[in-house]
Amino acid sequence: MGAVEVATGFNECINRRDLAALAALMTEDHAFTDTTGASIRGKAACIEAWRGFFEQFPDYRNTFNDIRARGELAIAVGYSTCSVAVLNGPAIWTAATNGGRVSHWRVYEDTANVRADLDIE
Repeated sequence: MGAVEVATGFNECINRRDLAALAALMTEDHAFTDTTGASIRGKAACIEAWRGFFEQFPDYRNTFNDIRARGELAIAVGYSTCSVAVLNGPAIWTAATNGGRVSHWRVYEDTANVRADLDIE
């Protein structure tokens, strides 16, 4: 499976709030970084973080308008929908993949600076 397929599958698990399938797509050293730059490291810690997130924000969903791979890194541009305003709106995601699983899932605000840093239009 390529980076795009892995990232798309990971995102589908998020949108379904399917914690078991999400965990199956994480590497043991998985990390998650949010738009503020705060990170959680380790598969077990990330699973618990997602569990709490799904409970707190049951209507959260991501939509990718465009997704591309650069080697083992997938970069997606789209938007999130959620009844909580801070989680609703344009976003960019990166998924570092390894062996068909995600080693680092990162969410960015969709800004000109982020687009420049990631070298995307």
